[in-house]
Amino acid sequence: MTTLIEPRTTRIAPAASATISAPARSRRDPSIDLARAWCLVVVVALHALMVGVSLVDGAPVLENALEAWSGFAAFTWVAQIMPLFFVLGGFSSATQWGRLRAEGVPAHRYVLMRVRRLLAPAVTAMAAIAVLLLGLLAVGVPDDVVAIAGFRMSQPLWFLGVYLLCTALVPLMTAAHRAAPRATLAGLVALVVGVDVARMSTGADAIGFANLLFVWLLVQQLGFRLADDRARTSRRRLLAIAVGALVALAALCASGLYSPDLLENLNPPTAALVLLGIAQLCLFELARPALRRAHGIRAIRAATTAINARAMTIYSWHMLVLIVLAAVLLLGVGEALPTPLSPEWWATRAAWLAAVAVAVTAVVAVAGRREAGARMPSVATRALVPARLAAPVALSAAAAGVLVVLLAGSSPLAWIAGAALLASALALATNTAGAPGR
Repeated sequence: MTTLIEPRTTRIAPAASATISAPARSRRDPSIDLARAWCLVVVVALHALMVGVSLVDGAPVLENALEAWSGFAAFTWVAQIMPLFFVLGGFSSATQWGRLRAEGVPAHRYVLMRVRRLLAPAVTAMAAIAVLLLGLLAVGVPDDVVAIAGFRMSQPLWFLGVYLLCTALVPLMTAAHRAAPRATLAGLVALVVGVDVARMSTGADAIGFANLLFVWLLVQQLGFRLADDRARTSRRRLLAIAVGALVALAALCASGLYSPDLLENLNPPTAALVLLGIAQLCLFELARPALRRAHGIRAIRAATTAINARAMTIYSWHMLVLIVLAAVLLLGVGEALPTPLSPEWWATRAAWLAAVAVAVTAVVAVAGRREAGARMPSVATRALVPARLAAPVALSAAAAGVLVVLLAGSSPLAWIAGAALLASALALATNTAGAPGR
């Protein structure tokens, strides 16, 4: 299987081996690819189910339809797949960085390549959202409805900001994993639990947002362990660990320490997500042989390849597609729309999800072709920013752009500012790193 990187910083030969084996082969792992594609499908489907659109007293209402569903908390135990997504991302990042590091690519260039790959789809999507919001205001859509639409579309952007930061720390965190894997995990666990204890004991929820870094770094670190070539864990032990993590999670939720709604544990992130991530990692390992066999089916393999090739494009554009479809429903059906969570509403969800799949596929096909053919303008960023400073500068600009939209996404101006900041980060990453790596 694919593996992590050598403990030395010097150039290494493909045949070398150590505690952590030689850099991963370029061949992709089909079980990883299939699981990542499935996670993205779940995210899009979940967000689609949350769209509740109706007319109340002649006024359009856009709401999270699932908030009032009595079964939603239980549903999140299968729908909350972000921990597994970060585990799989950790595996992929470790193997990619290991390969590039073996080829002599410095850490700052790796980070710039990843920034370019992650931001290229997001910039155009954010600009399109700004245009949409301005257009809605121009045609007379009420300000509060436009504000809600902007807010809803901004919510998934937390992932982009956090994933950028975790990606930027991959060289550092893989080095820590090579040097002291258990100590690194233990230190991150202590930080996550410490933040949770401080938040709970003081009642200051703002403290909990430190776990936007610590929780996802810890879960990403589990992905490094997945990529590790050390002795594999037996299936019986994997099952025991998964059951133990889920039992512990259920007990903590039953005690009131954590919400049984596992999506609520995203804001701020808590140790509950770490326990869920451990269980999901073990269940993934158990399912890995079946996933590899499923990947051998031509239709599944083709869908997996297509989804992974445009993963960030799908993530960046799907909320815009959902809002546009909701607007089409309001204009085309209006008062005939079923009330969210009513039997009629549930009966139409299959057709709604099918429409979302078709629309997202069409938009991503167009946006993906434009991204593939786009060339960033050549600007004098190399003269303004030294190569080794380009990565932190680009990351800072990107983080600022995401933060602006997260804090003020109800306003079209925030989307314009965010898109501009991300575009500057993308231009710097492109002009400094050169052609992106595979």
